[in-house]
Amino acid sequence: MSAIRTVVRGAQRRRVSTIVIIAATTMAVTATVLAGLLLAASSAPFANAFAQQHGAHLTALFDAATTTKEQAAATASQAGQAIGPFPVASVSSRPGPGTPPLPPLTVAGRADPGSDPIDKVTLLAGRWARTTGEIVLARTDLMIPTGTTLHLPDGSTLTVVGQARSISQTAQGWVTPEQAAALGQTGWQMLYRYADAGTEAAMSAHKTALGTGVQTQSWLDVRNDAAHRTQLYVPLLSAFGLIGLALAALVIGNVTAGTVASATRRIGVMKALGLTPSQVVRACLAQALIPGLIGTVLGIAAGDVLAIPLMSDVADLFGTVPMSVTPWVDAAAIAVAVLVIAATAAPAAWRAARLRTVDALAVGRTPHDGRGRVAARLAARTRLPRPLSLGLAQPFTKPARLLAMLLTVAFGTAAATFAIGLSTSLRHVQAADQKPATSADVVVAPALDATDPSAVIAATPGTAAYYGRGPADIAVDGLRDAARGTVTTGDAHWAGYEMLDGRWYTRPGEAVVSTGFLTATGKHVGDVVTGAGHGPLTLVGEVFDGSANNHLYTDVASVPGQRTFLEWYVKLQPGTDRGAYLATLQNQNLHAEATRAEGPDGTLVLLDSITALLTVLLVSVAGLGVLNAVVLDSRDRVHDIGVHKSLGMTPKQTAAMVVASVAVPGLIGGIAGVPAGYLLHHWAVPAMAHGAGIRLPQTTIDVYATGLLAALALAGVVIAAGGALLPAGWAARTRTAVALRTE
Repeated sequence: MSAIRTVVRGAQRRRVSTIVIIAATTMAVTATVLAGLLLAASSAPFANAFAQQHGAHLTALFDAATTTKEQAAATASQAGQAIGPFPVASVSSRPGPGTPPLPPLTVAGRADPGSDPIDKVTLLAGRWARTTGEIVLARTDLMIPTGTTLHLPDGSTLTVVGQARSISQTAQGWVTPEQAAALGQTGWQMLYRYADAGTEAAMSAHKTALGTGVQTQSWLDVRNDAAHRTQLYVPLLSAFGLIGLALAALVIGNVTAGTVASATRRIGVMKALGLTPSQVVRACLAQALIPGLIGTVLGIAAGDVLAIPLMSDVADLFGTVPMSVTPWVDAAAIAVAVLVIAATAAPAAWRAARLRTVDALAVGRTPHDGRGRVAARLAARTRLPRPLSLGLAQPFTKPARLLAMLLTVAFGTAAATFAIGLSTSLRHVQAADQKPATSADVVVAPALDATDPSAVIAATPGTAAYYGRGPADIAVDGLRDAARGTVTTGDAHWAGYEMLDGRWYTRPGEAVVSTGFLTATGKHVGDVVTGAGHGPLTLVGEVFDGSANNHLYTDVASVPGQRTFLEWYVKLQPGTDRGAYLATLQNQNLHAEATRAEGPDGTLVLLDSITALLTVLLVSVAGLGVLNAVVLDSRDRVHDIGVHKSLGMTPKQTAAMVVASVAVPGLIGGIAGVPAGYLLHHWAVPAMAHGAGIRLPQTTIDVYATGLLAALALAGVVIAAGGALLPAGWAARTRTAVALRTE
């Protein structure tokens, strides 16, 4: 055992190789932890969060005017478990004097929801409300920051002291019970859990048992709404998670195999000193496992630290509660790292240990006969400087190491290609959703009681085309609820709606609908729908809609009685001064403004941040994999480097030779990685849309220009060259005498 310990200690003195092994393993294990957490968070996120919060199967709101507190509390006996009643109030507020009002908020008076046995509300920021004048808001798209003062109509204020999330969506805010009463209590809230709550029939029976006049919300409805968000982002996060796991395993295995393979001569020395093959294997395993375990521990710590903000972002995407750093993910990452190291090191060490001692001493680092000769001849025939031709041929002497480097670069390039395409697609989706507004030059928003502004718009010099649009609930046979309708008047064919199939309507009695409408009704383009309040409507087209709503667009003449148009869109004649045009309309007492694209929404920003973090991590892992391979190769060829230097090769030429050695694997890996990232993108983006119940225009998927793909293919060379810079500098600084003496 003392001999093995001496061998292991001697190996650890190779500081550069040891540091590279630790760094590569650290980054790979970090990627493994994050990938595991992403896959875990993407697996039934609503179900996991519902179980974690012990969510309410049914939320009931009793009218305080007709139901006493005792009567509401008596309904607890109908369920297996119940809590309440809690006072409920509706709050109208503004975030500041003179600012637009916020939507009315339904708030519940609960002293500390996080300690209740049902609906354990998770605090995301700040603290719970402790006294009157304080409120905790549910985190929504409003994103009202902690510390904001909400101004109420009666002159009082509420200070936002925290942000929280209820997976059951039982309220939009929480105050103390005393504050709820002061706000003008409107009802009593009860929360129930049942033994049988898995079907619509069971939940309908539980609702009926509460009696009439009770507002209820089933957890099944909340789950179905959450499923749209879940299915939208699962393909994205799963893709990054699987890439991370594959790349981490590849890098760890490559590091380990390279470490053992580069020690062939050392193994010969061990055997010459009397070590048996089994002792050689144990020594090689220890040499690989010790730095690997150090890197694993550091990677676990780094992964857990990075997971905190990442899991918070993922929870915001899914609309669930943040997933904590779970010990089983860390334990699995450690087990995977150790198994990969052992599975790679043991066979390589055993093969080397079975070599005869004289063969191991004689062969050492020399490649097998014939390897790389063809590549060397071809490189020599080029007109490139000799250092570059030597570097280009060098990787072909070790095919296994070359293949590992190719795969490493390919994974990194695929991750970058996928990330860039995803970010571009999401921006195109948002642009397509906003196109009906941005395709116009001016938008006019008349008051609800104002007269029809169309005559004024038509008479204003510079008007090229215009149309008005407004909302309407349109009954459709086959739909339980009315379709969300948009009716237009005037020429709306230029509005910029992205058509997925068919055409825009041109006459009364025609309509275009969203994908969600077709899915809900089972209809197709060309079919006719009927309903109360309107005549037959022929579906002439399918239009892109960024939501999964049952949306129907038609002319005002198709829906008698609809005359409220909230917005009028105007396209100006070429050369018209938009400022003067706006002034003319405003002089006619019309509220008019120039149209403009909205900035990226919060979801897009979150996706960009997650994508950027994961891409940087994966590309860094790929770069470290290349770094390790080049360090091992440079160590193997240190004597050759000394010979080259003794023949007059300068430090700059030496560095160029080392960097050139990764050019071919970098280029081939990049060329292989781009199609992989391209195919992954073309699978993930439609899968995300399908999960959300929508279809995307082809323009939002075909986002890769030829020049971009070519640049991404060259990114493999950049990744490989970046990983080779440090060992190139080390080789350039190595003194000739030291290199010639090194074995």
